[in-house]
Amino acid sequence: MTQIDSPSTAPGTDGTAAPGPSAGLPQGLPRPWLVADIGGTNVRFGWLDAGAAAIEHVATMAAASHAGPAAAAAIYLQQVAQKLGSRYRAPRAGAFAVATAVGGDRVELTNSHWAFSRRAVQRELGLQALLVLNDFEALALSLPRLKGTQIRPFGAAPVPVTSAAAHGTLAVIGPGTGLGVAGLVPTRHGWVAVPGEGGHASLAASDDFEAALLAAVRHHHVHVSAERLLSGIGLPLLHAAVAHVLGQAAAPLSTVEIVERGLGRHDAVCSRTLDSFCALLGGFAGNVALVLGARGGVYIGGGIVPRLGERFFASRFRERFEAKGRFQDYLQAIPTALITDTLAALTGAALALEQHDR
Repeated sequence: MTQIDSPSTAPGTDGTAAPGPSAGLPQGLPRPWLVADIGGTNVRFGWLDAGAAAIEHVATMAAASHAGPAAAAAIYLQQVAQKLGSRYRAPRAGAFAVATAVGGDRVELTNSHWAFSRRAVQRELGLQALLVLNDFEALALSLPRLKGTQIRPFGAAPVPVTSAAAHGTLAVIGPGTGLGVAGLVPTRHGWVAVPGEGGHASLAASDDFEAALLAAVRHHHVHVSAERLLSGIGLPLLHAAVAHVLGQAAAPLSTVEIVERGLGRHDAVCSRTLDSFCALLGGFAGNVALVLGARGGVYIGGGIVPRLGERFFASRFRERFEAKGRFQDYLQAIPTALITDTLAALTGAALALEQHDR
């Protein structure tokens, strides 16, 4: 759920530009805007100046190198001020997309040491308003503005989104440090993001090999969620389970090592791990499509799948996405696509600001 504080009484490395919101500006939230995508590993900041049509001055920082978002944002704003010189104006409003569930004032990142008070960060940065939303809520909000150059279809390309009212529900799934899931529902008033914790739903097997994988994991974890295996923190566990089921010895490896060795195909266990990852992800994505009725399309975000390159598009992902028995025809009609732009969530954070108080 999106959270935004009312106006407070507090005083007032270059990156690839991401598409920004349209020129329409909500009353009460003047620019410049500070937007951020805060994940378990990295935080990305972006800047949307008055009259600008695109997010600029994008910078990525390692979360572990900073005490929290206020400290990291202060350094980022110093960099922007140096670049803009006399043209710099302090940000008036901000939107932070965070990799955790959002409820009250206290925000605690699921896969990071960062924890903070929204009100305290707003005061420290001197913002009139600070909106905090789930990172996949922000990524979902970016979907209507993704261009053909920012996605790669797996099968038929999604129909371009011309308006919310004329389009179906969309869904986004993202294996990154964790596994995010969100929906985007069209209404006559615009798009409404539906955040959730779908990554923690139980993972299902579709064949005997996958059933054996889940059984192996259950020796260590009572509940095997989708995130437990389909994420950066989960891929090493999936690798260990694959080795166990194949009856092969395998040394513990990091996610990066598993991907590199699997893509090279010289390591049979890592290669099979990537195959299982893509197939399980396809089955899970099909489940999300059915639950949300995402007939407008299912998009794959996060940082892992883009690293797989052609291996992903040669995988059983789409086959397993459609393999839902009597509803196979239903799923065959739903387009799927990979989001290739890693900065897309910044666009969604800006759209959240734009839609606020419309």
